[in-house]
Amino acid sequence: MVHSEAAVIPPTNKPSKCSPAAERMRRYRERRREGLRCLIIELRETEIDALARNGFLKADARNDPYSIEMALYEFFERTLA
Repeated sequence: MVHSEAAVIPPTNKPSKCSPAAERMRRYRERRREGLRCLIIELRETEIDALARNGFLKADARNDPYSIEMALYEFFERTLA
């Protein structure tokens, strides 16, 4: 009598860990599907001053990159929508 023993590999439920490059590409493709584009822009001090003068940015937040970003989003919403 011959016994055939096959190696049984149990299934794993853990997702495989993606490389950092693969994760960046996944996020990039997700943003593209949502119609978003990621850009780096340069702003002049006078443009940041204009955001504050027009009420999009608090005067004390002129050096805070996140506040400037949010001010730009608000500006775009009000002027382009």
